[in-house]
Parts: sequence; C-alpha cells; structure tokens
Amino acid sequence: MQSKKVHESQILIVDDVPKNIQIVGNILSNEKLRIAYATNGENALKLAFANDFDLVLLDVAMPGMDGFEVCRRLRDNKKTAEIPIIFLTAKSDVDSMLTGFQAGAQDYVSKPFNAAELIARVRTHLELREKKHQLDQMNQILEEKVKARTIELEKANRQLSRLEKAKSEFLGIISHELRTPLNGIIGLTQLLALTEVNPEQKRYLEFLEQTSQRLARFSETALLITSLQADHIKVELFSASAEHLFSSVTDNLKHLILEKEIKIETELESPDIQIIADTDLINKSISILLENSINLLPKKGIIRLSVSTELQKTVIEISDNGKGFDEDVLSHLTNIDSKNATIVSEEVGLSIAAVRLIMDAHNGSLQIKNNPSGGACIRLIFDNNN
Repeated sequence: MQSKKVHESQILIVDDVPKNIQIVGNILSNEKLRIAYATNGENALKLAFANDFDLVLLDVAMPGMDGFEVCRRLRDNKKTAEIPIIFLTAKSDVDSMLTGFQAGAQDYVSKPFNAAELIARVRTHLELREKKHQLDQMNQILEEKVKARTIELEKANRQLSRLEKAKSEFLGIISHELRTPLNGIIGLTQLLALTEVNPEQKRYLEFLEQTSQRLARFSETALLITSLQADHIKVELFSASAEHLFSSVTDNLKHLILEKEIKIETELESPDIQIIADTDLINKSISILLENSINLLPKKGIIRLSVSTELQKTVIEISDNGKGFDEDVLSHLTNIDSKNATIVSEEVGLSIAAVRLIMDAHNGSLQIKNNPSGGACIRLIFDNNN
C-alpha cells in the first residue's frame, strides 16, 4: 500500500540519454510523483542544491561528470547528504556496484528496466525517507521536551540548593539557640549546688541538672539525626584502632561507670584489629550505645565490648546482662517515626535511630537482639569491601 507521502514526493532523474528519462518517467507516471530531470552531472547538482528532492535516480555512465562523482558531491553537501540515491546502470559487475555503494548510493536498478522492480524500489526508498522524516521530527520534539525538562530540573536544583543552604543555616541557628541556654542552666545549677541549700532545694537542683543534661543529650541527638538525614555530615573514612576507640569511650563515660559500679569487659579478636570508619561518628555511636546500656542496667551490671571479623565484615558488639528489650519493642527500636521507639526511655529509641543512620552512612548495618541468657546485644556491622 502506498503512503500519502509517496504521492507527494519529488524525485530527480539524471541520465544523459533523454529516451531513458522518458522510459523511467512513463514507468513512474501512475505514482503521482513530481519529477524533475537533468541530462548531465552539472545540471543535476544545480537542481539538487536548489530543491528538496526525496529521491535521486542517477545514471552511472555519463560523459564528463559520471554518476559516481555526482553521488560523491551530493553526499559532501549538507543539504543533499541524506537524499537516497538509486543508480541506473547497465553495469552489473561487482566492482561497479561496490564503487557505487562506496560513493554513497543506497540501491541499484539495472538497465533495461523492469517496471515492477523499479516501482518497488522507488516506493521502498521513498517510504524509508518518510519514516526517517517522521523519526527526525519525533527526535526534535523529544529534544525540545528534554531541553524544557532540563531547564525545569536546573531551576528546581537551584531552588533545592537554596533550601539546603537555608536548612543548614537553620540547623546551625537551632544548635546554637538550644545549646546556649541549656549550658547556662546546667552551669547555674552546678554553681547553685556549691552554695548552702537545704535538702529539698538540693533535690530540686539535682533534678533540674539531670533534666537539663537529658534535654541537652536529646537536642544533640535530634540535631545529629537531622544533619544525617539532610546529608550535611560528610563521612570520612580512616583506619582506627578498636582498642583505642573502646578506651576513649569508656574514659569519657567513666563517671557513669563508677557511679553505677558497672564492670566493662573488652574482647578483641586481635590486639591490633582496626575499624575502617569515620572515627568521630563511630566514637559517637559506641558512646550512645554504651551510655544507653549503663543507664538501663542496675548497679554492678556487666557490659561486654568486643570486635571480630565475620565473612569480610568487621563487627562491633555491645552486650550486657540486663533485662533486654521486650519483643514488641525490638522491631521498632531503629524506626525514628515509631512511637514504640521511645518506650524504653525518653532517649534510647531516638539515640539508637541516630546510630542506625550513622551505620547507613557507612553502608553498614545495625542489629539488635536479646541474649539467650538475658540482656541485650547490639551489633555494628561494617562491610570491609566498601
């Protein structure tokens, strides 16, 4: 079936023998094509450069400029470079055909012409030409849509950058505005505790200091979570001694350990075992988990800190001999949005969620379970292949 575009197509017939042009024209007369013709290469090029032909039927053996040269010049011109060219030739040898294809022809029709063959080849190349036009139009439309979408995305990215900057500045302000008055309250209560107060006033001051300290820790954890979620904290990996990490954390929490007479046991797979991580963030994670464990344990409880390697992974484990977690709480502990995450205490759920985000930033994982013999066990798992 002929397409509408084939009926409207314009073709150029080039042959130095007028009779051949007439024969081709007669064969294609029922195709309702607009036909132009030229009897030499020079005129053919002038017509091709001045018009928009959809197909060129080109004789090979012409005096002066032959068909091969005409074809090459058409291919060298941007306007005519993609017009399909069918050679009309009495030469059917392989060398001539190869020369024609190398010059840029798409097809051959041998003389004397077979009318059905000529019509079929003309239709095929005109329809291919039309399909290419349609594809080019679709590509242009797509490019315009992509360009418009790219402009929208660039605009959105600029807006997002401004929002991220504003959020970062807001976090800084909030951090300052929270910490400054809290530090003032904590300092004042500590100062008042040094003055002469009656037992009831002393209890109030101790409660105020504990509450302020708890609020300070809560605020610091909330800010840490927000910063991690907003990707405002850049993870910088270093090799750190596990023994040094444990020593640093236990020294910082020494007052709590002594106050509750907690026994800290450490077990290292080897004395020089290293952890590849962001030292500050992992120190923070271990501190959070160790402090939680201390706060939840009764006096004279036992906490075991260990480091080992398992199948290309390094595992830090904090285990205690306390009561452990209720089963319905375990599945919610690392979920920031879960109300059950704060059942254990005011701070534990949120702080464990912060540790989970820290592990996510390391492409690691956090596991929480109860020990068979009692107590809780929390594992920080680092993939050594990351």
